[in-house]
Amino acid sequence: MPNGGNEATARIKINKLLQEAGWRFFADESGPANICLEAHTKITTNDLDALGANFEKTANGFIDFLLLDQRGFPFLVLEAKAEDKNPLVGKEQARKYARAQNCRFVILSNGNLHYFWDLDRGNPYVVTSFPNPISVAGYQKVTPDPQRLIDEAINDDYIVLTQRPNYASEAGWRNEAERHAYVQANKLRFLRPYQLNAVHALQRAAKEDKDRFLFEMATGTGKTLTAAAIIKLFLRTGNARRVLFLVDRLELEDQAKKAFAALLSTDFHTVIYKENRDDWRRAEIVVTTVQSLLFNNKYQRKFSPTDFDLVISDEAHRSIGGNARAVFDYFVGYKLGLTATPRDYLKNFKKGCPATSDPREAERRLLLDTYRTFGCESGQPTFRYSLLDGVKDGYLVNPMVVDARTEITTALLSEQGFVVTFTDDEGEDQQQAFKQREFEKRFFSEKTNQLFCKTFLENALRDPISREVGKSIIFAVSQNHAAKLAQILNQMADRMFPGKYQSDFAVQVTSQITDAQQFTINFANNNLLGSGNFIPKYKTSKARVCVTVGMMTTGYDCTDILNIGLLRPIFSPTDFIQIKGRGTRRHDFFEQVFDEDLKAGVTDHQKRTFKLFDYFANCEYFEEEYDYDQVLILPRVSLGDDDGAGGGMREPTRTYEHLGADVLATIQEEAIGLEGMRVDRMFFDRFEDVVRKNDAIAKAVEDGHWDRVIDYVNREVFNKPEEYYTLDKLRRAAAVDRRITLREILEKIFGLIPKFKSKDELLEEEFSKFVADAKPTDAASLPAIKNYFKAYATSDRLRHIIETRQYTDLNTNPVFNSRDFRAVPEKYRTLIPAYIKDYVSLNQFLA
Repeated sequence: MPNGGNEATARIKINKLLQEAGWRFFADESGPANICLEAHTKITTNDLDALGANFEKTANGFIDFLLLDQRGFPFLVLEAKAEDKNPLVGKEQARKYARAQNCRFVILSNGNLHYFWDLDRGNPYVVTSFPNPISVAGYQKVTPDPQRLIDEAINDDYIVLTQRPNYASEAGWRNEAERHAYVQANKLRFLRPYQLNAVHALQRAAKEDKDRFLFEMATGTGKTLTAAAIIKLFLRTGNARRVLFLVDRLELEDQAKKAFAALLSTDFHTVIYKENRDDWRRAEIVVTTVQSLLFNNKYQRKFSPTDFDLVISDEAHRSIGGNARAVFDYFVGYKLGLTATPRDYLKNFKKGCPATSDPREAERRLLLDTYRTFGCESGQPTFRYSLLDGVKDGYLVNPMVVDARTEITTALLSEQGFVVTFTDDEGEDQQQAFKQREFEKRFFSEKTNQLFCKTFLENALRDPISREVGKSIIFAVSQNHAAKLAQILNQMADRMFPGKYQSDFAVQVTSQITDAQQFTINFANNNLLGSGNFIPKYKTSKARVCVTVGMMTTGYDCTDILNIGLLRPIFSPTDFIQIKGRGTRRHDFFEQVFDEDLKAGVTDHQKRTFKLFDYFANCEYFEEEYDYDQVLILPRVSLGDDDGAGGGMREPTRTYEHLGADVLATIQEEAIGLEGMRVDRMFFDRFEDVVRKNDAIAKAVEDGHWDRVIDYVNREVFNKPEEYYTLDKLRRAAAVDRRITLREILEKIFGLIPKFKSKDELLEEEFSKFVADAKPTDAASLPAIKNYFKAYATSDRLRHIIETRQYTDLNTNPVFNSRDFRAVPEKYRTLIPAYIKDYVSLNQFLA
């Protein structure tokens, strides 16, 4: 394309981006014009069109966009470059012009790649849209001083000084005998040594001019308290005026708000965005879910890149996955990620391994992306405090693993699987094998579930005060499985503890259950279905076991949990770490005792461990070197009529083969376009109605429980005789040029995405991430780099050619030829394949 064409196209894009962000070339009902082309030059509509022809070559030199504030004073300089030039080439010229106009802010853009530059804060920052005038005006009120951030004195009472500024002079604190009771009564939160170390680690990183940080802290080590200290540090030192705290589940919004209110409300105001859509700007701390901001691209429509000076991502490993990372990267400023998933899971993975070859491969990609997003490409977080650190320091407890496998589960776990022999309709003997993934999905065994529950009850840790079964959480395969297990446990408890329980020993806590979220709160508060069943003066939940699927995996604090049952196979390291983490917190059971006489007979009231019942070798799968503390040899399981293949297991899926004659009566051909057949479109509409009307699906989507949603749809909606919905049929009905996922379909139905993105739109998004990461400086070669990126991501043949170095085959490759390859700078010929293997899922581009 001729240079003038590049300039005109860039100018058209820049004009549009400015107008979309609320800047005005002409006065309207919103106010006077606040864009000048070539400082103090007035223009007309015709001038604006004409200037697109060759805006870099005018009689007076470069034409700069000078953006004005509400009073009409110079506010922000926008330096525009042609599409084939890197915006950064105008950096020094823009700095000079901005200083001359007394402007603090600069935008550098070529229409495709944009940088926002705060001259007082350091380096230009890649943005995906232009900031709006109101947001930049607010951003201007913050005068950053990184040195204050670095020099701020932070001791263990940093949060306490906000909660109760004069605590040190009060009698309750000064009297050592009363101090513990004083701290408890006022709910004062002192930073533990490792939490203090985390804050100091961030200060050291800031001293090295870093603006992205990652804290890897084990579940139960107080990430929210640590985050509160970081928030106070930034707000107090003037390095932030507003903080965005991102969570990945709806129930965690309220939990985070309450925590920050208890810790920081004396100095700072916290709101949940969805409850304060019109006045969130009055708060210093805004809490929201990633899903809420993704809904209809709300983060772009309702927010400007400069609205928040610090963005914190809780459970960063989960909340920046997939398209959620776009939300996180959208905002300018400091970024902090909090995660409980250790980097150790990066070990022993083959780079570029196809996602289908190892169930953990998707997790590996997410981890790599997490570390890269937070500036920790080396795999070393800004601060790390592991479960072993917590145990060693006395803040956490390790589990006692109960590795319990029946003959059936052992067979399910084997390479061959559990093999079933049956006779088909033709009288022929057939065999079918089942794997652990199919337990309670296609393989059912009532006797196995009963054996699981019997083993659990006979070996569970007991409450040290009441001697009843300790409070427990059991994780089931599905909601249907959870219902079965709760029923079995209640029946067994009735026999083991006559008269003590009335079908309230075990409770199903899943999204299908009314008030399930309140059940989790009541369980933590020791009043689920009553309290003090064995000893009235001892406050502990009457219900002893919560049977769930995914509701109680993350962010759930219940310190007196003594048993966790894994009655399902787990393939996600994140899920495994989170589930195990429900039991790692320490607990003093005397906190629940209101009768001193009760205490006299208790020899050990401290929680020192918890039992982790593992029926599917999950621990072996994730931690092969783990030293198991206890292994139970279960009684031999009969494989007769009452179990295994003979009982409780559904008949294997069979196919029907029609052997009769048939004739072809008529034939005609019709080409179907991308819009698909009408019957397919109607099919999709009917599926949408079915899903929308399902309260269980709607609630789980709202809460962000995608594993449960997808599992439920696969079990309860797909392949039913009424409509026989399948994923393949829905894909055809959607008429998209790639293989969309079930999650995308559900996100579209519930308005979380406005439309299905085409293959090229996804490629553009991935390339934008690559550009933001690699920051290519040679803008002239950017089209060639993009062409290579897209071709490599979508062509198996090209990937094979590059990986095997059979470059002569490029001569006959229709997708990407030798001339295309030579146009790519040498550096990117290897950088792009390495980047795509590590960070880009190729499955999304399949047709």
